[in-house]
Amino acid sequence: MSMADTNTPSARPFSVLVLCTGNSARSQIAEALLATRGAGRLVASSAGSHPAPRVNPYAVETLQAHGIHWEGRTPQHIDAVAHTHHDLVITVCDNAREACPYLPGAATVHWGLPDPAEESVPDAARRAFAHTFDALERRVTALLALPVESLDSAALAEEARRIHEVH
Repeated sequence: MSMADTNTPSARPFSVLVLCTGNSARSQIAEALLATRGAGRLVASSAGSHPAPRVNPYAVETLQAHGIHWEGRTPQHIDAVAHTHHDLVITVCDNAREACPYLPGAATVHWGLPDPAEESVPDAARRAFAHTFDALERRVTALLALPVESLDSAALAEEARRIHEVH
């Protein structure tokens, strides 16, 4: 492979970044779904504008219940990923949508969901995290059904917006 070939879009994996405020719940679940369901096809990461000290234990528990092992992850700040190329940036909370930096070349979409971490009663929290998982799983499944690698940025953003409206 020549040096010129390494710079073509097909030479690098499709990259998705999921942003949220704390990077401890919704964005971690979305990253886990994208990373596992899109393994070999895309690279997923997540970050937050004000990262929490740890991933929410209910997020880890919910993912575990679906066979996704997500222990040992640490929330990261947007600055840690802002200089990396992303084909698609998905914000999953309104605060992250407002705080999201401009990332050149990336299609951006908002998949806003209520924060399941706001629930403090264990049974209610588990239900909220299960609901969040289900909502994100539907969106990720629909996204992965698209030929994301061949869509231009505008078409990708439009399709991702449509996914949020339908799912």
